[in-house]
Amino acid sequence: MNYDSIIDYLFNQLANYQKVGAKAYKPGLDAIHNLLSQLNNPHQGLKTIHLAGTNGKGSTSHILASILIENGYKVGLFTSPHIKDFRERIKINGQLISKQLVVDFVTENKVVFDELNPSFFEICTAMAFTIFKKQNCDIAIIETGLGGRLDSTNVIQPEVSVITNIGIDHTNFLGTTLTKIATEKAGIIKSNIPVVIGEFNDETFSVFHEKAKKLNSQLSVTTQRKNIKTDLLGQFQQKNCSLALETISILKQNGWFIDDIKTNIALTRVKINTNFNGRLDEISINPRVIIDASHNTDGVKNLFKEIELLEFEHLHCVYGTSSDKDVSEIIKLFPKEATYYFTEFSSERSQKIEVLKNNAKNNNLNFSTYLEPKKALRSAKQVSKVGDLIIVFGSFFILEKII
Repeated sequence: MNYDSIIDYLFNQLANYQKVGAKAYKPGLDAIHNLLSQLNNPHQGLKTIHLAGTNGKGSTSHILASILIENGYKVGLFTSPHIKDFRERIKINGQLISKQLVVDFVTENKVVFDELNPSFFEICTAMAFTIFKKQNCDIAIIETGLGGRLDSTNVIQPEVSVITNIGIDHTNFLGTTLTKIATEKAGIIKSNIPVVIGEFNDETFSVFHEKAKKLNSQLSVTTQRKNIKTDLLGQFQQKNCSLALETISILKQNGWFIDDIKTNIALTRVKINTNFNGRLDEISINPRVIIDASHNTDGVKNLFKEIELLEFEHLHCVYGTSSDKDVSEIIKLFPKEATYYFTEFSSERSQKIEVLKNNAKNNNLNFSTYLEPKKALRSAKQVSKVGDLIIVFGSFFILEKII
């Protein structure tokens, strides 16, 4: 099997949440334990940082990776989903793993996969652990896929657990209240292992406090720092940087050597050190185009707060999203004065244009519709004038189609 056939196998023959959504979701840890056992438990002995949360996991993970890379560590990074290339999910020192490593892992273990029938994400998780172990990573930063308690990544004993924030998302899996969702995310808290939390309220803090107390885990709350120098755009990245710095302070308390000067440098080199993109990311200057992966209510709310801080004449929004998102609530957040270009993508998970159209009409938005993201962006570019701003958001799938 060559690389292309391996990718075809992973995406078209395995249960894949990114492609089909809920039908691919396999909660529970028995399957991943069985798979890892057949692979000689590569996660055991691997030093890790484990992250869960509704928003900010990807940014915080990459910030942490940048800091540790700048301090001389060999750092594995496992995140999801990817935008263009499957290997974005598994990086070492900011570089995509080689195609050959993907081919070797699947080829060597396909008999095991055929026997156990794991999901796409379970194979990805096992692949990341195996490669990080074989490549002698000093530490690996592991982002949950969905939730925490029953997520396939929740088999590790990390150096520190990190919970970014709690918002309403994936309610069909995690529950419909902040308390229920926080309980699922708090599932990554381990006995006698420190945990750091980012944003919280009284409702979610009580969940984290009780779980940490029960497991004798040191609970740290992030102090929000201001005016952090970073190459990442957006005020929300100040929060993610603050959370990363709090996490780094815990590592230092536990014996990791991390230099403050190198850490400050790392904050200004996140994109360079880790090849990070897709979060308030300016991809064109004339016309000015910004892409962002925000896809749930809290993420979109934060996005428009950031957009308000930018200078522009008129706002053009290219938007498409998944069918499991609360479109009726999300579209209420859209500014009335902007022009909208609604689109969909080629996946079972795509929200249909008709649904977007009906919600847009209900909110008196100025919009047009397109069957392909590229056509939507092309139209926005054609009518935009000097000084205008185009933003593309709503789904990683939309970003995949236009960059």
